[in-house]
Amino acid sequence: MGEDAAKDVASRVNELLTTQESVNIIFAAAPSQNEFLDFLSHRNDVNWNRVNAFHMDEYIRLEQKAPQRFGNFLKERFFDKVSLHRVYYIDGNASDIEAECDRYADLLKKNPADIVCLGIGVNSHIAFNDPHVADFNDPLLVKKVDLDQVCRQQQVDDGSFENVRQIPSSAISLTIPTLMSASYIYCMVPGVSKSKAVYHTLNDELDEEYPSTILRRHLNAILYLDRDSSSTISENDDSKI
Repeated sequence: MGEDAAKDVASRVNELLTTQESVNIIFAAAPSQNEFLDFLSHRNDVNWNRVNAFHMDEYIRLEQKAPQRFGNFLKERFFDKVSLHRVYYIDGNASDIEAECDRYADLLKKNPADIVCLGIGVNSHIAFNDPHVADFNDPLLVKKVDLDQVCRQQQVDDGSFENVRQIPSSAISLTIPTLMSASYIYCMVPGVSKSKAVYHTLNDELDEEYPSTILRRHLNAILYLDRDSSSTISENDDSKI
């Protein structure tokens, strides 16, 4: 799954670079992206020095060198492995969080996203747009959000933290309209823990209760699943595949 997704993203980048000077990509940081990022980092057929990278969320007030910081996660697994033109990091330790949201939003306005590479949370969140803060018509590009208990528990279950108490209660996140504004979306969702979220994504009404349902509105969104994450789907159900 990760290899196929990386092949498709690399192909799209190369296609875009035939008609534009650079490509802007927004990346997710999560264990679900490990295989995809690994295969993508070995794509030597891509002119990475014409690619600008962003990430879609960051914890607030987590120690600067903590491996759980999403900027650090992506730096280790991808950003430092290829020769990108520029990498734009979200500073979750900025003294003024609202100003940091505005700064990053301005960068995104100046560098509109061509591609978004993301996953789906167990509560169907995309980026850190948990159901209680998700807004399909959010007027903001980037905002501070409070993380719900299901989201924080997922970080423990993924092995990123030993317990919920270690996890920051808030984060900076790109909003749903920002993610949806990209020309192409590649969504990698492995693992049995995501099977219910996949079912909701494909079958429920478009609603902020299941934020990932919004992906069905995008004309160029591809969902990548493995045997486990697709285990709730059958050929006879009403899944919108």
